[in-house]
Amino acid sequence: MTTIDNRLVIIVRADPVICGHSVEARNLAETALERGFDEVRIVTWPIDVLERAGLPLKPLDSVLPYSDGIIVERPAPVGDYKVPDGRHLAGITGRLVELFTDGVPTVCLSLYLSPHTIAASDAVRAALGTGLPVNVTTIAEAVGSDVTNVVRTAVEEGRLGAAAHILTSYLSQDYCVAVSDYTRQLIISEAERVDAQHGTRFAEQCRAKITVSYPAIDADAYLDLDDGVLGEVLASRGLERDGYVLFLSRLTHAKGVEELIEGFERSGVHADKTLVIAGRGPQADAFRAAAAASGVSSRIRFLDDVGDAEKPYLMKGCAAFVLPSKPRPEFVETFGIALAEKMLAGGGPIITTLTGGIGEAIGDHAIVVPVEDPDAIARALVGAIVETTADERNEWAARAREYALQFDRRVVFDRMFEPMVRRGVAVR
Repeated sequence: MTTIDNRLVIIVRADPVICGHSVEARNLAETALERGFDEVRIVTWPIDVLERAGLPLKPLDSVLPYSDGIIVERPAPVGDYKVPDGRHLAGITGRLVELFTDGVPTVCLSLYLSPHTIAASDAVRAALGTGLPVNVTTIAEAVGSDVTNVVRTAVEEGRLGAAAHILTSYLSQDYCVAVSDYTRQLIISEAERVDAQHGTRFAEQCRAKITVSYPAIDADAYLDLDDGVLGEVLASRGLERDGYVLFLSRLTHAKGVEELIEGFERSGVHADKTLVIAGRGPQADAFRAAAAASGVSSRIRFLDDVGDAEKPYLMKGCAAFVLPSKPRPEFVETFGIALAEKMLAGGGPIITTLTGGIGEAIGDHAIVVPVEDPDAIARALVGAIVETTADERNEWAARAREYALQFDRRVVFDRMFEPMVRRGVAVR
């Protein structure tokens, strides 16, 4: 029997969910094996639960396999049908308790404070309560929607308990990180609102404890893409290099798809370019209807089956990549993982907004337009496609790639784990 000397546990909404942080979990897991962890376990939700939640999911046959040494666990629910919402969380929390008390030194990373960090916090408390030896170091990564969709709602409704549950669980972890400085400041500002309402002292603790850890991207998957494979991938979709404008993200109102469709029509680039809208999401039908009503409907295509291996090539082959995100009550773009991936892949210029943390993702390497402004998108498309030379586009792409290399999974992993390495908790 193989002895396990160290383990990384990651709690996340794992693949096949279409979400940058699901992919980030995969990237951190793969890097952990390279850096000397004997075993990585991703603890997540059963597929049927993810489907019922309405989350956008990749086709299961398009999800790339994990390396040997990475085990994906989807614990079964605990209890009977009378407690449907808590049964699956009980299964995840219970499994964490088992992993924390089996004698293996463990680092536990939770992505999303609610419910994953809450589960980690409860599991540590329960593990210690067993009286068994516990050797676990915890990291909690706040991705933004934890605050915009949960804490902010609790504050606005005057519900101290819900806000306190999340913030105390977060702050109880050994290391607290946020995916961007925007996210860190957002957490602090909402904590200040809780403090102002209830006389608590969360903001002070958040300022002292939260650091920034940008999302981990597998740069290897986007660099040095073979032109021959690129041609084959595009031909299989009926596309040509530089012959299309690409949107690739979740299909939700916060991503600005309606404005992109209008801007594409007004730009005139549809004369010889196709707009490809790739992704899945709850507003897919609404966007298809908007495209069908457009005067250039014949030049708009939707792809809902793009796999992990195909995505980099679609990014590299496009004439321009557009992600005109806009702030919404339910979601604000707290980083922009797809933008960093696109910069690594190369290809045509990026057109985006400065919503949330996008500025940290792109630096000075994108064409920035105001939110909800189809005319600005139209002008940007003309500038990116018609008014720039091939040499200018290549130079722009090279600078963008250099900037985005700071988000490579190995760089991010090493920065995140450096404090633990110094303490002898983690290996490298």
